[in-house]
Amino acid sequence: MIIDCHAHVNAPKELYVYKNNLVSSHGAHGYNTPPISDELLAESTAQNIKLMDSVGTDVQFISPRPFQMMHAAKPAALVQHWTRVVNDTIHRVVTSRPDRLQGVCAMPQAMETDPKEWLPELDRCINELGFVGTLINPDPSEGMNGTPPMGDKYWYPVYEKMCDMDIPALVHSSGCCNGRESYSNHFITEESISILSLLNSEVFIDFPDLKIVIGHGGGSIPYQVGRWRAERLHPLFNKSVPLNESFDASLHRLNFDTCIHAKESLELLFSVCGAENCLFGTEKPGSGSAPNPETGRDFDDIKPLIEEISTLSEIQRDGIFEGNTRGLYNRFK
Repeated sequence: MIIDCHAHVNAPKELYVYKNNLVSSHGAHGYNTPPISDELLAESTAQNIKLMDSVGTDVQFISPRPFQMMHAAKPAALVQHWTRVVNDTIHRVVTSRPDRLQGVCAMPQAMETDPKEWLPELDRCINELGFVGTLINPDPSEGMNGTPPMGDKYWYPVYEKMCDMDIPALVHSSGCCNGRESYSNHFITEESISILSLLNSEVFIDFPDLKIVIGHGGGSIPYQVGRWRAERLHPLFNKSVPLNESFDASLHRLNFDTCIHAKESLELLFSVCGAENCLFGTEKPGSGSAPNPETGRDFDDIKPLIEEISTLSEIQRDGIFEGNTRGLYNRFK
């Protein structure tokens, strides 16, 4: 079986028309159901299933499209209403095709709210709607530097709840408002910051069972790993690192998806981070859904790239495609 752990919901345009109206009212009208008929939702879901079939994917874990989540928007009620609507839409999609799709929720990470305020929606999605995991946006301020990094105790209520429910989180930033980065640039920046912050903190001492998946192959970290190995041994830095282990040992506490679109990058990811810590993820359809002139396939058709890597054993390859995801997402049956 091929399980894609990183995909986002494909919904009719009516969902985003609803969003425009919600933004226009600043959330003043409260939560209500967007006017999306079952027929429209079935049509968009069928298109997604057809795309999955075209690349050999059996199951996708679908979550909200992060760049649409507008966590920096004000007032907080706007973010809270929109998050609930998108999570409910995902639930409708998954309920219609539970053989092919599973839900991963977003939390209402409004920039000016406390993480404890996000937890009721997380609890609803996991325990009432049957979702298998959650997203974490490491920067709800969306590039305005208003959020502590993921090694900070600010995040501890979320980590405690995740461990209690035994669910993983996919680290995936949302939009970017600072004008210096596109949202795709911001993804890589925030993933890199998140890894270093987590591994140079007490998080995995306080939460040894915490399950974290870093999106887009770990940002820049696999490429820059030599720098962080050196810092872990340098007398100016190593006394401030609570984890008394090599950087590589710390890195293996995390998991990574394969959404990086290039064979040579995947080979580096598996070599540095360990194939046993990598989960098949494509974000298809997404920004990688453009034809590669060298192969004739879309860049985000990642399965053939993994199949072409001769250094992987069959056991490792099967783990990437299915076993590692099953081992991490215990609520997926």
